[in-house]
Amino acid sequence: MAQTQKKQQDMGTGDVKKLLLQLMIPAVVAQVVNLLYNIVDRIYIGHISGIGAAALTGVGLFTPILMLLNAFAMLIGSGGAPRTAIAMGQGDKKQAEKIVSNSFTMLLLFSVVLTIVFYAAAPTLLRLFGASDTTLPYALAYSRIYILGTICVLIVLGMNTFITAQGFAKISMLTTVIGAVINIVLDPILIFGLGMGVKGAAIATVLSQAVGAIWVIRFLTGPKTILKIRKEDMKLEGKIILPVLALGISTFVMLSTESLLSISFSSSLARYGGDVAVGAMTVITSASQLCTMPISGICQGGQPVMSFNFGAGKKDRVKQAFRFQLTLCLSYTTIFWLLMMLVPGAVAGIFTSDASLIDYTTWAMRIYMAGIFSTGVQIACQQSFMALGQAKVSLLLACLRKLILLIPLIFILPHVVANPVFGVFLAEPVSDIIAAAVTATTFFLQFNKILDKGAGKV
Repeated sequence: MAQTQKKQQDMGTGDVKKLLLQLMIPAVVAQVVNLLYNIVDRIYIGHISGIGAAALTGVGLFTPILMLLNAFAMLIGSGGAPRTAIAMGQGDKKQAEKIVSNSFTMLLLFSVVLTIVFYAAAPTLLRLFGASDTTLPYALAYSRIYILGTICVLIVLGMNTFITAQGFAKISMLTTVIGAVINIVLDPILIFGLGMGVKGAAIATVLSQAVGAIWVIRFLTGPKTILKIRKEDMKLEGKIILPVLALGISTFVMLSTESLLSISFSSSLARYGGDVAVGAMTVITSASQLCTMPISGICQGGQPVMSFNFGAGKKDRVKQAFRFQLTLCLSYTTIFWLLMMLVPGAVAGIFTSDASLIDYTTWAMRIYMAGIFSTGVQIACQQSFMALGQAKVSLLLACLRKLILLIPLIFILPHVVANPVFGVFLAEPVSDIIAAAVTATTFFLQFNKILDKGAGKV
């Protein structure tokens, strides 16, 4: 009880910037370390002698399935964590615990269904995504092993947000740090030492995610957590889980459309540029995640403070939290954009030793990353709508960049510009800048109105 009161007092009365940094720094570290699961795999795979470029391209073709798994995890995580924090801000611990337990049950159900569907459909889907006869064996070898670990992936990504929402940012960070360290150690042993190639990379990732899942479950059922997963609360209740799904649908759309987006890019690039263009996109996607994942960490760290104080009716503290979050996001994306414009070749060289792939990626990356500075504004505002329980607005803005702008432009611009591959890559910065402008305008027009209505109207 004393621990609960201390956490709630900090959320509602502590120095906002100091509190945000205490939550954001571990959350950013957790996001970056979580990213290492896939990036480390790709770095090692890209440097396998003789087959590195083809294997890297094949593993990159698994990205749409990977994003769908992440989407289902965050449907629950991003929908449940703000609801939990709002309930805590309103002083309703029992409601908060029901949300946590119902969310865990839903993730288990998703895991069973997704494992069966994706394992059976993997060969067909990978062909659809642009796999050639050369890259399909590597794509299939990696994907089927990873898919068998779906339950671990969903628990780590989906339930770890509930640890952060309670203010235990360091524990949340350790979830991903522990798993990533295990993955980094196992990768070279399995890939090179035992000669398992891409299968070794997938096994290393699944084992590390399994350790992370055990860590999360032990914490959320142990004595140190404020909110526990309780057996009596795990039976699904519509009034509990439906609001979670309604709020999380925005993030689900964002991530699931990333899958559709990846398919659109891969299929178009395979058509106009062949395997080398698809390989370049694998490298570029990995590099772009180094931008978006830390921003997600910043927003994930800021969410409990914004949601709690929104639930408690403290408007000034919500505004302070948002301004600080926006400043950090925009500053980071601007610095990242500058780096991508100046040294894209050095970044590409981290992932592959193939000279032709490095040259191609260097050219393509400058085009693709030209508008990435604007994503800081877009994500900060869109995620703040989530923190304030505004599911419908957040969903609309999530659809804007990808479904309304980017995916159509991927297929339109190659017919407008002289170089069709240039047109495919150009679609990204055009949609980035337009989406950021619309999202920021919408947020600043609605922010005060949402705060005036209060959490009771959400």
